Amino acid sequence: MKKIRPTEASRGGAQHWLRQVLAPHKPLLNAALVLGYLSALLLVWQSWLLALLFSDWLVAWQQLGAAALNLSLLHDLLPWLLLCLLLRPLLQYGRERLCQQASLRARSGLREQLLAQLAALGPGRQALGADAVLGSRLLEQVDALDGYISRYHVQRYLVVLVPLTLLLCIFYYSPLAGSLMLVTAPLVPLFMVLLGKAAAAASQKQFVALARMSGRFMDLLRGLKTLQHLQAVPQAEAEVAQAAEHYRAGTMSVLRMAFLSGAVLEFFSALAIALVALYLGLGLLGILPWAKGSIPVPYQGALFILLLAPEFYNPLRQLGSDYHAKAEAEAALTELMPLLELQVWQHPGQQPLRLSAAPAIAFYRLEIPQRLAPFDLQLAAGERVILQGASGSGKSSLLQALLGFLPYDGEIRINQQSLLTLRRADWHQQLGYLSQQPQLLHGNLADNLRLAAPDASDAQLVAVLDQVALWPLIRQLPLQLQTPLGERGLGLSGGQLSRLALAQLLLRDTPVWLLDEPTAHLDPQTAAHINALLERLSQGRTVLLVSHDLCGLAWADRVVSLDAPSVTQVTA
Repeated sequence: MKKIRPTEASRGGAQHWLRQVLAPHKPLLNAALVLGYLSALLLVWQSWLLALLFSDWLVAWQQLGAAALNLSLLHDLLPWLLLCLLLRPLLQYGRERLCQQASLRARSGLREQLLAQLAALGPGRQALGADAVLGSRLLEQVDALDGYISRYHVQRYLVVLVPLTLLLCIFYYSPLAGSLMLVTAPLVPLFMVLLGKAAAAASQKQFVALARMSGRFMDLLRGLKTLQHLQAVPQAEAEVAQAAEHYRAGTMSVLRMAFLSGAVLEFFSALAIALVALYLGLGLLGILPWAKGSIPVPYQGALFILLLAPEFYNPLRQLGSDYHAKAEAEAALTELMPLLELQVWQHPGQQPLRLSAAPAIAFYRLEIPQRLAPFDLQLAAGERVILQGASGSGKSSLLQALLGFLPYDGEIRINQQSLLTLRRADWHQQLGYLSQQPQLLHGNLADNLRLAAPDASDAQLVAVLDQVALWPLIRQLPLQLQTPLGERGLGLSGGQLSRLALAQLLLRDTPVWLLDEPTAHLDPQTAAHINALLERLSQGRTVLLVSHDLCGLAWADRVVSLDAPSVTQVTA
């Protein structure tokens, strides 16, 4: 699949990104456009055949009565009329299917690119917002492009091609009728644009409100135990209800604008058709003020024009009703642009990496601009090192660089091989990373454990849970391994979540562990238990552990401080 490349926002903003999203799928959309235009041509032919047939019958009826109707002409035209009646729905169906397929592929491609952007950021994605907000963007706002791609994009071309084609046919029979349509036609897009701008602003506000509501609701769910302890659940429920009501009112406002635009477009198109019908009817009666006693447009031409008149305005009405889809798509992409245009550093390494034992890791003059001052450190194979430093000294940035998510100056070597030359996916297979907040998903215990090892058996899961002293508790639960967890492990205490995260590390069984303050949010007693587990489980691995507190970490081989101008190494 062709990748969308970000460019400067000044080169078109949301419209530019819409073109970029659609570019790989233009063949499908162009084919849909051809089918839509062929359907319009068939309509012209169908209208001409009907006008010819009824005009012949009218003349025959006027001259000789109903008995003289020419049925042979009906026999001649009937196969072509049936062809038009059958083929037009098939062409419309084909057009809709092609547009839907293009929409599905475009949205899937965009979602894949956004996921790739987030994956390339690694732990740094948290700077873009809470996971609930990012999830809302990837689901709701990407799906908001569907109406634009599946309906509006092709329609905006048909709204030019079809009326122009019909105008040429109408002008052939009556320049005045064609002029009336030409004069009234701009009223439809004029009101469409005026109402569409208001709908775009309202739609964008709704996306912002939805993202905020999603993040706030997730925060309340995560703090549900605290709310219950403080007896503040009713207040939280009232807050959620108020936010939902505000969002509902906003949504109804957007829908009201959409319905209003549809009513306005229908009114002006009906008025224009009535003017054309009035002109043609008075002309057939010969009572036009400027052409009394004469018929400027014969019956066949008048009927042909009246059959085409609704279809002349129909593309404009359809575009008007779909214009809110354009406004919605632009609002969605405006919210996605910060992520789309984010310049993500790509790890350049391509060499494979295989480790049979814990490796040595060395940092030579490692520097991350505005995050980490020049830094030297060598970890021997199987050495366990504690990294200390004040907030903002660059501890977490160093781990992100070692994970391959941040560019840096200097050098990082794994067993004397430069990290920048190694394939990042291979390196990730050799290390286990534990952040301050364990990354757990909504599901059961077994599902969360198998995030680390999808093929692990139940016996293996029980074994690692026993190693982290969590199995005695889980064994007493009714569902045991199938015990459900909420988002981020809702249902377990902080210490139990840390043990579950350690069980994930054990399932991966990697020779390198990178631990970013794994006991930061735990009480002292629980932190001491986790540190004791780390002492036992990390033996034989190369470990780099970031921590503010050295309590319970006397088992480490060294403590390294980032606070001093040069690295200080202290024996624990």
